[in-house]
Amino acid sequence: MKVNYHFKLISDYMEILAICFYLYYTIIGMRLFPVVVCKALAFVIKVKGTIKRFLREDKNLTHVFEENVQKHPDKIALVKVGCRNWTFRQVDNYANQVANYFYEKGYRKDDVVAIMMESSPEYVCLWLGMAKIGVRAALINFNLRQEALSHCINISKCKAYIFGSEFAPAFEESRHLMPNGGVQVFCYGDECPQTSFTKQHLNPLLNASSSLPPPRDQVCKFSEPIFFIYTSGTTGLPKAAIVIHSRYYYMASSVHHFFRMNENDIVYDTLPLYHTAGGILGIGQMLIKGCTVVIRPKFSASRFWDDCIKYNCSVTQYIGEICRYLLAQPEKSVDRGHRVRVAYGNGLRPQIWKEFMSRFNIERIGEFYGATEGNANIINPDNVVGAVGFTTRIAPALYPVTLIRVDEDTAVPIRDRNGMCIMCKPGEPGEMVGKIIEGDPLREFDGYVNKAESTKKIAHDVFTKGDSAFLTGDIVVMDRYGYIYFRDRTGDTFRWRGENVSTTEVEATISNIVKLNDAVVYGVEVPGTEGRAGMAAIVDVNHQVDLVRLYKDLQQHLPAYARPIFIRLLEKVDVTGTFKLKKTEYRKEAFDPSKVTDKMFFLDSRNGCYSPIDAQVYQQICAGKIRL
Repeated sequence: MKVNYHFKLISDYMEILAICFYLYYTIIGMRLFPVVVCKALAFVIKVKGTIKRFLREDKNLTHVFEENVQKHPDKIALVKVGCRNWTFRQVDNYANQVANYFYEKGYRKDDVVAIMMESSPEYVCLWLGMAKIGVRAALINFNLRQEALSHCINISKCKAYIFGSEFAPAFEESRHLMPNGGVQVFCYGDECPQTSFTKQHLNPLLNASSSLPPPRDQVCKFSEPIFFIYTSGTTGLPKAAIVIHSRYYYMASSVHHFFRMNENDIVYDTLPLYHTAGGILGIGQMLIKGCTVVIRPKFSASRFWDDCIKYNCSVTQYIGEICRYLLAQPEKSVDRGHRVRVAYGNGLRPQIWKEFMSRFNIERIGEFYGATEGNANIINPDNVVGAVGFTTRIAPALYPVTLIRVDEDTAVPIRDRNGMCIMCKPGEPGEMVGKIIEGDPLREFDGYVNKAESTKKIAHDVFTKGDSAFLTGDIVVMDRYGYIYFRDRTGDTFRWRGENVSTTEVEATISNIVKLNDAVVYGVEVPGTEGRAGMAAIVDVNHQVDLVRLYKDLQQHLPAYARPIFIRLLEKVDVTGTFKLKKTEYRKEAFDPSKVTDKMFFLDSRNGCYSPIDAQVYQQICAGKIRL
């Protein structure tokens, strides 16, 4: 068996190397091919070999972390801004206490525990400790409320809930939507308020538990799930994306390798840890690479560089909005007084890319693109301005990620006369897809807890007859060298404030509030901002919509990033042949009063209401004089 494994491994690598050298000598004129492709090839070979070794040795991420603990037990692993430091030994000991407590209470491999807490070292220790005994954590977005919150907990089929004491009111108001029996409820925090939601105070229970290594009689394999991350998709409420140990390892290792990080780096992580960017690409630098990670639970533009200086950070994470907020701050000495050399993330607008690097003296921008559950993850390895990533066009077998033509209105793949998907030419927009290869840890599609939702993200007959590929839901453009540039999202989601917004979820909420059947939500571009701002077109033929009530109810039922920035009240309705509102046309008209005769309003945060849009207000929004 061992001989067969090594033969297959060597065979795979030799085949890839043969293709690489052939292309190098025959197409040597292709810009950056030897540098970019060969560098990527070397990394893929290395990471595939490591993952296969872990699979063979029945190891997982917790073993990788424990190797770092043995290597430097007293090195600082995690820091929460304004709080105490945690060494690798202390993180491991507390994770062991978590593991031992839940093991003694009968929790075993494949059980699920939902966690809703503020970003902190303790949050990491909770899911890491559970992973040591094979228990999967469901990482709940703490912005969610009521239906969305209860939905995420219910679909996880969890055996217990853990909520931070600061979120007790959120759990209390959602109590009637959750199971009443058979599920343990824990409150985590120094003090836990008394509520009608039955609970146990977890802190003293963990403190009384042993910090010795827990039993490892049911260890998860590298190909099995470590936790669930919730992601908004094209069909309504959040979906629980399955994250397996090998995918976590691959994603965290990729940014570490391509953005030239090392174990001596101190990473500043101000992104929420329930998302991939903060919880995997950030915390993963500590977990598998031995770096120190500084956690700030809530982003602060005014304190960003002060924190980096105070904690001696050399690397920081971003989303596009963070970069814009930092540039909007008054210039001061700390802008260049730090030692940050790498900033990595996604969504940095090309228009401010160079300005951001220049003002804050950043040597390298590490832009990447990917989905938590997807296999079409790409990286911009050499700081090409505006590119979200790179993939080779001249040897697609090396990394089978490509662009296919899709219908602009329906997002359905366009096919040729043989029923095959049509690949896009350079400069032609299309949906990015990643070929699914069973048994390949980098090419499998792990999908969602809900298998029906997983099926919706798969297309067939894409690269070759009978194959399958993961649909990213994003429209991108590839240039002739293989660099990829983001254009838009397909389907019923858009990105705003670093979050994916499900239009169908917002539409359902609005319909419940205004008691109308017809309402559509879509994203519109606003000059100078990342992503797309939410806009709701509501049928109001009889002038019955109460915008004051709508504003208040949306605050109660939706997280801030999902609340529509713009409202359009439709006095007449244009529908498609299937009686759907023409969302595509509304999206094109956006909030421009020169194109729209309907009444329109914007979310006026200064006055706490929806205020009318006229030509003057429109110009002020476009000029950035009115902040959204």
